[in-house]
Amino acid sequence: MIKIYHNPRCSKSRQGLAILEESNQDFEIVKYLDAIPSKKELTAIIKLLGIKPIDLVRKNEQIWKDNYKEKELSNKDVIKAMIENPRLIERPIVINKDKAVIGRPPENIKNII
Repeated sequence: MIKIYHNPRCSKSRQGLAILEESNQDFEIVKYLDAIPSKKELTAIIKLLGIKPIDLVRKNEQIWKDNYKEKELSNKDVIKAMIENPRLIERPIVINKDKAVIGRPPENIKNII
């Protein structure tokens, strides 16, 4: 089943959700600010995306600028920061079996559904 890591307050995330709704496929919505991914789950998502943890961080968030921007962080440190501050996680993330994309732009989602 398709899964979307979604933030209802984010316009790109809402656009990504609309794409899934239009696809007429079953999908699960994970409101990741409420159901924060575990370290294991976030690590698996990063692996599926084929990116480094830092590439999943929203670097314009004030939390990042205030607490992490100038620091040298390991991959584990970056993952820990995202778990402690889930607003730092880029959104939306859509997973379909063994494929995953960040829905920025939301049209990226069409590549895996």
